[in-house]
Amino acid sequence: MFAVAATSFDSDNPLNGLTLGEMPDTQVPEGWVRVNLRAASLNHHDLWSLKGVGLREDRLPMILGCDAAGVLDDGSAVVVHGVVGDPNAVGGDETLDPKRTLLSELYPGTFAETVAVPARNVIAKPEELSFEQAACLPTAWLTAYRMLATKSGLTPGGTVLIQGAGGGVATAATQLAKAMGYRVWVTSRDEAKRARAVELGADEAFEIGARLPDRVDAVIETVGEATWSHSLKSLRPGGTVVVSGATSGPNPPADLNRVFFLQLNVVGSTMGTRDELEAMLALLADTGVRPTIDATYDLRDARSAFERLNSGDVVGKLVLTNN
Repeated sequence: MFAVAATSFDSDNPLNGLTLGEMPDTQVPEGWVRVNLRAASLNHHDLWSLKGVGLREDRLPMILGCDAAGVLDDGSAVVVHGVVGDPNAVGGDETLDPKRTLLSELYPGTFAETVAVPARNVIAKPEELSFEQAACLPTAWLTAYRMLATKSGLTPGGTVLIQGAGGGVATAATQLAKAMGYRVWVTSRDEAKRARAVELGADEAFEIGARLPDRVDAVIETVGEATWSHSLKSLRPGGTVVVSGATSGPNPPADLNRVFFLQLNVVGSTMGTRDELEAMLALLADTGVRPTIDATYDLRDARSAFERLNSGDVVGKLVLTNN
């Protein structure tokens, strides 16, 4: 079968390790199912894998990709949940399973004509969503949904600040937060990305670090060092910053005096559960909210998509199709 894989690591030029071509057909263990790919979307996780982050050399070659939508052998249209873990390991939440992994870390990923996943890792695709739209959801969108719906403590009418408009999780959070009934503020250094965020539903957009009209109830933080101080200063007493990434660096000044004096909550969040993905799919089907797709490429032209992702000039998702 045709697949897109990491065959070596290069931290400076990750695309040097990207290989497109024929690979052995998918093996389907007992209790797993085969998904015939219709669409898959790229994430920065795929670039990190090519840099050797989170992927061991002894697992190469590794088919990349965490997100997918496709068709089972019986013809059922499904969305793939990319977290492989035991929900019974820690209180019914597979993301807390110490042995949990993502597709393309231990098991082959979704950038192939077929992919095998545990039977519980497929969810019926809502008819309202195209395969391309559905394939955007299991990583960035699910991460954003969990941050907002499960971790933030927000209630309808609350105000949320989303740092770094334009990124995959931030773009998803902007659209989801509006659909959930929150007042949505975003930040970006880029004027075009601020304007685009407003088009997608943000109530106001600000320069990173700008003084805000009011304190917010929660902050969605994926940027890290560059925005951390602003995130803490923007919170009301008792507010919550939810962290799922640190693209600008992982070690900002902690500002512990502010944290304890204002009784702020600092909450980590990673991916999401199967149940959360199912709930988000229902939300999108009901509200008409759809993921922003920046561009679509044929699976066999995946290198062009990776080059685009690596350039950083993307708003929304890059999607690979296999029709």
